[in-house]
Amino acid sequence: MSLNLKYSTVGQGEHLVFLHGWGVNSGVWSSLVPLLEKDYTITCIDLPGFGQNHDQLPSVYDLDNIGKCVADVLPEKCRLIGWSLGGLVAQQIALTCPEKLQQLVLICSSPKFSKSQDWPGIQPQVLEAFTQQLKHDFSKTLERFLAIQAMGSNTARQDVKTMKQAIEAYPQPSVIALEHGLNLLHDCDLRAELANLLVPCHGFLGRLDSLVPAEIGASLERFSSRITTQTLSKASHAPFISHTSEFAEQLKTILN
Repeated sequence: MSLNLKYSTVGQGEHLVFLHGWGVNSGVWSSLVPLLEKDYTITCIDLPGFGQNHDQLPSVYDLDNIGKCVADVLPEKCRLIGWSLGGLVAQQIALTCPEKLQQLVLICSSPKFSKSQDWPGIQPQVLEAFTQQLKHDFSKTLERFLAIQAMGSNTARQDVKTMKQAIEAYPQPSVIALEHGLNLLHDCDLRAELANLLVPCHGFLGRLDSLVPAEIGASLERFSSRITTQTLSKASHAPFISHTSEFAEQLKTILN
């Protein structure tokens, strides 16, 4: 399934591709990109139904189709960097189209976002509540979700403001994409498949993250010898916003 996905590209050098998280768009990368564009060619892709691609939806909004749609527009042998839900999509691409990637980088992302007896994560009831709230007021639902993402950060209020300002420069997301995106966070589980990972992967985790607990790091490394992780001691769910300069340097180290 192919969609006419829009994307933006700046810089020069090796190809880095960034995928954003739920409810937002590629505007979230606006502070990070200027710190990287002198050394890398940076492509930011809005997921189907979000940002510039708010009107681009597959007939079935599931992880397989979203992964295929994004993979279709990736530059060859890129380093794919996914945050939160974008990291889930990036994992799917790495598992199904490894020939497209040179490296996978995950930022506060997980193969399984929903908490269960054998896995830490978001309480399923929280995701279900967001789905219900979404039907009544998207703006308030997004604000609450952004607040949870920033929770624990010393700059939480400013982080939320920064994210909100960045994403409001783009069109509002499709309600279909919002609802089905929450379903992906609730239902998807790629843990068993990570044993088949063929590309090197590095995961950044935030010690203060309440959505993707840093404790999953050890489990991720057990799933595959290709996976390494590091925990950012002062960061919550969006380290590239709360600690932009520090994160840029950490990312460059991993990429090099």
